[in-house]
Amino acid sequence: MPPARPHVCVVDDDAMVRSSLQMLLDVLGMRVSTYADGSSFLADAQALDCDVLILDVRMPGLSGLQVQQLLNEQHAEVPVLFISGHGDIPMAVRAMRAGALDFLQKPFNDQALIDWIHTAIQRREEGRRRAAEAADVQRRLDTLTGRERDVLEGVMAGHANKEIAARLGISLKTVEQHRGQVMAKMEARKVADLFRMLQLLRRHETAPAPTPPAPCAPG
Repeated sequence: MPPARPHVCVVDDDAMVRSSLQMLLDVLGMRVSTYADGSSFLADAQALDCDVLILDVRMPGLSGLQVQQLLNEQHAEVPVLFISGHGDIPMAVRAMRAGALDFLQKPFNDQALIDWIHTAIQRREEGRRRAAEAADVQRRLDTLTGRERDVLEGVMAGHANKEIAARLGISLKTVEQHRGQVMAKMEARKVADLFRMLQLLRRHETAPAPTPPAPCAPG
């Protein structure tokens, strides 16, 4: 479920834009933090875990694209919406390729912005849930010994116990014991559970940028 009070961060050097977005999102019951520049946003550790980031492109000091690059380097997965009064197509393409969900030209439609924020919040929560599940799988994997990992790799490759034993140069009984420990430590009832867990972990590690919602028209 989405958070009771989603946290939206607004980074824009235009005080009027910050004020208008603050009032709009306050009415919707959202918690809003505003920043006049990218440096002050990045300096706020709590802001880096916000649910949605509305980021101006052209600002004194760090540009919005530079802020986005720094967030990517820190592996921050906050959904980013770029806004600009001077946006151009190459800039929008760079932002989207770097993971932004959308790029809006000022002035933009309030309802379209609200719809985008709700979509982004939902995706943010889905991402957090997947990350938590992947972290739990990784925690279980970390409890396996080296030999148990060897056996797990054999099982995932579809090898029978006898083949795993031959490949590892250990007895069939030892393979069966290690396999039992793997199932217990991974909290899996059957081999299909192991496949599901490891696939989830791989998807999380190689997850592509999410497909952006429908573009918001200005006006």
